[in-house]
Formats: sequence, structure tokens, C-alpha cells
Amino acid sequence: MEESPKCQMFCVKPMAEGTVRYIPKSPIIALKVMLHRSLSLEQKRAIKKFVDSVRQRITRRRQPVAKQEMTPAPGLLKPGDLVRVRSEAEILATLGAFRSLKGLAFMPEMAQYCGTTQRVFKLLNRFFDERDYQIRRAKGIILLEGVMCQGTALYGPCDRSCFYFWREEWLEKIDGEAEGA
Repeated sequence: MEESPKCQMFCVKPMAEGTVRYIPKSPIIALKVMLHRSLSLEQKRAIKKFVDSVRQRITRRRQPVAKQEMTPAPGLLKPGDLVRVRSEAEILATLGAFRSLKGLAFMPEMAQYCGTTQRVFKLLNRFFDERDYQIRRAKGIILLEGVMCQGTALYGPCDRSCFYFWREEWLEKIDGEAEGA
């Protein structure tokens, strides 16, 4: 009888190296994926920084309105709390050039949860970053009960069921237990 792998992480390395075959939906997506796989983390950060600075210069000329900040008191949320996910317009108002706030991207697939009531599952302090096999520290990131990714438009369906990461700024605490999830 053949012994099964001790952990499902055995498949992460081939995925990170790009040896897993997939069919791109368009040439643009294929180009994005190829660039994503061929550039080092430092090169990606340098490109993002450059593009962000160019976009800031362009948007500063067109639109002098400052980015809206929704900053909660630190440690306001705890496991078991009921929260309302802010509207998509409120969340988008907090995002920078790469649809992110403090390094955390808001995925289009997360929009379906905007305006809903959810329960806090866990505060995220550390996570395993599969891009470079490192444990990363995090602040202000929340996991919500049962709110999981089922795949993306870019890569298609996925059965892994990873939790979406939510910034505290995108959530609003609901006082009282009268509201239902």
C-alpha cells in the first residue's frame, strides 16, 4: 500500500514554479501570469512602486480629492463579534492604485459580501506566504466565519476554500446580538 503525503503542501512548489499547466483565458492574462512567475519579489515590488508613483502623479493632476480613511480603534474587533461589511463604494474609496489598502488587495470576488452581516472568526497575526515560503506577520486583518474563496475570474474555480483576508477598516462592528448573520 502506497503511503499518502503527510501534508497537502507538497503541491505548492510545482504551483509556485509554474510547472502546473493551465489554459489562459486571454493573451493579456497569459502575459500577466508569465511576468508574475518570471519576476522576483524585489522586481515586482519595484515595478509596483514605480507604477504607483506614476498613477499618483496622474491622479493628483486630475483629482485633488484625498483618499478616504476609515480607521477603527486598534483591537476593536474580537472573535465572535458581529460586523457589517461596508458597501463596495466605501471600500473602494479606501483603496490605492492596486486596489489595496496597506498592502492587502480587495478582490472583485469579495464584493458579493459587501453590505452583509458576518461574524468575526479570527484576528490574523501570522500566515504562511506561499510565494516565498515565509511566515508573515500581519496587523488589522480579520477572518470572517464561512467567508471563503471559491476561485477567481483570473484562474477559475478552486476547491481549496481559503479564507478571504479583510482589513478592519472594511468592517463595521454591530452593537448587540439582535442582528442575525
